[in-house]
Amino acid sequence: MNVPMLDLVAQYATIKDDVLSGLMSVVETQQFIMGPAVPRLETEIARLSHAKHGIGCASGTDALLLPLNALNLKPGDEVITTPFTFFATAGTIHNAGGTPVFVDIQPDTFNIDPAAVKRAVTSRTRAIMPVHLYGQMADMLELMAIAQSRGVKIIEDAAQAIGARRKIDGEWRVAGELGWVTGYSFFPSKNLGAWGDGGMMVTSDDAAADRLKKLRLHGGAKQYHHDEVGTNSRLDTLQAAVLLAKLPHLAQWSAKRREHAAYYTKAFGEVPQVTAPVVDPANEHIFHQYTLRAERRDQLQEHLKKEGVGHAVYYPIPLHRQPCFAHLGYTDGSLPQAERAAREAISLPIYPELTRAQLDRVIDAVRGFYR
Repeated sequence: MNVPMLDLVAQYATIKDDVLSGLMSVVETQQFIMGPAVPRLETEIARLSHAKHGIGCASGTDALLLPLNALNLKPGDEVITTPFTFFATAGTIHNAGGTPVFVDIQPDTFNIDPAAVKRAVTSRTRAIMPVHLYGQMADMLELMAIAQSRGVKIIEDAAQAIGARRKIDGEWRVAGELGWVTGYSFFPSKNLGAWGDGGMMVTSDDAAADRLKKLRLHGGAKQYHHDEVGTNSRLDTLQAAVLLAKLPHLAQWSAKRREHAAYYTKAFGEVPQVTAPVVDPANEHIFHQYTLRAERRDQLQEHLKKEGVGHAVYYPIPLHRQPCFAHLGYTDGSLPQAERAAREAISLPIYPELTRAQLDRVIDAVRGFYR
């Protein structure tokens, strides 16, 4: 039995009628750009995020780039972030005119280490960009304390964490609620994925929301009137319709991912060569990815490939070691926890539609390699 890393066809089979109905409503009105599905989705995602405003945009990358542009970064301005994430996190800092400052991660959760952030803050720091990696929120309480004490903004990269929660002072706080602006991705593989590219920014800052709405529409709130130079980064109405059809299923899908993760973790407790994901007790993880630390990771990859078991490595090269950032001066060993994670991490299938037989097939393949 082959088990794919992701099976969107299986998901489509469960929601086909709802999605096609939503798409046809857009087709019939012919309102393909900023049609009514877009503001409806913005309202729903803002509500999910406990935020006042949702601002749709063209991609998860733009959902990070536009808030950074709103900071008006100047040469020498720094944004502190993690090196163990998708490239867009740091790429947008560079493209917005800032300098990414990489700090190490916590070895258990793979998320940015607040103590390392605190040490890295300088007079040039303009923002902190934590990533809620794999669907688990970073330690926002500690990060907010650092940001507030130094007067800098927090931009949450929640591309992998829509619906994730963290208990702070006895209350559930969600991804998107605590930062100045938060960016989501609706890339098809995400827990809430479109049928193409798309992104969303959420914020409770009225001024930031007004600015972001202008920046995504060539810098103007009114057609042919431009207060500044923005760009074209609109969420497609067809994609918004797809996402509105999927959104009512999101909580159930996330719960199923947690169920699968618990099943894996129990089974892998009998395999000493792998370490199951650690869930911070304060967090409710949405398991965008189920990521093991594995001995002989690269050989395990080859074995799984031969066995027909899907897998992926997120991420094989930490960002501070990418050639395009060589000028920043990081060397091998600069951020040892991120570098170790890049050598050991391997993600296994975790999508909601997996059957118990498929989960067992994945488990048997991993066990078989180490046996």
